[in-house]
Amino acid sequence: MLKASTRDPALLPRLLLAVLAVAVLWPGIRLSELNPGVLLQAENRQQIAQFTRAFWPPAHDADFLALLYDATLQTLAVATAGMALALLLAIPAGLLASRALSLRAASRGGRAGLGSRVVRLPVRGVLIFLRSVPEIVWALLFVRAVGLGPTAGVLAIAITYSGMLGKVYAEIFESVDQRPAHALLQAGSGRLAAFLYGILPNAAAEVVSYTVYRWECAVRASVVMGFVGAGGLGQQIDLSMRMFAGAEVASMLLTFLLLVILADLLSRLLRWRLA
Repeated sequence: MLKASTRDPALLPRLLLAVLAVAVLWPGIRLSELNPGVLLQAENRQQIAQFTRAFWPPAHDADFLALLYDATLQTLAVATAGMALALLLAIPAGLLASRALSLRAASRGGRAGLGSRVVRLPVRGVLIFLRSVPEIVWALLFVRAVGLGPTAGVLAIAITYSGMLGKVYAEIFESVDQRPAHALLQAGSGRLAAFLYGILPNAAAEVVSYTVYRWECAVRASVVMGFVGAGGLGQQIDLSMRMFAGAEVASMLLTFLLLVILADLLSRLLRWRLA
């Protein structure tokens, strides 16, 4: 009776991949000057402990809660308005960047023609440019252009997220079953009707889920952009941290955590309704 081998046949490739990962990551760690030991220094430990002790109990006086309510509403407004503008750009750009509604692709079994590529490639290039610049950089530019306030945050989110959404929408439209849309196109249907009845029903759940996720990311981004003067919770957190008001920072972080939880629940609800 042959004795079964207990040696893992994939052991050597895994070891080689681990060594390769360390060889690739080590220069990056060195260049980033990562030194966790700094956190263990006595002076730094004392500063961290002193600041975190001020987090409890969170601030809850009436005047601060009123300020927190206004800042939260402004953060939600910035994220939602920015996403709405981004959708106005992303949906048509996603359709133009996708091969899903190509008449030539419908007749050739998925192979788009030259005219389709001439339109699609520049649109994809624009989407790449829009999402390649971080929203914080756009916010800095718009703060210079329109001044301090939430307007800069709305425009920064709209520009960056239109590139992100357009790119992913195009991939979603191409990943679903193309046969219903191609059948409609070959039967003489318009491209809009082919999209609404042939592609959107299959892609709706994934599109909605990704859109809600990006809205959650936009809420986080609007908080970050508050540090450069775009208003909302970020600006209030910056002011409270400058004044070492840990209790106020704790209340705002808890509010932010609640917003993310609500966004996750909304995404689950919408996916369940569209399933």
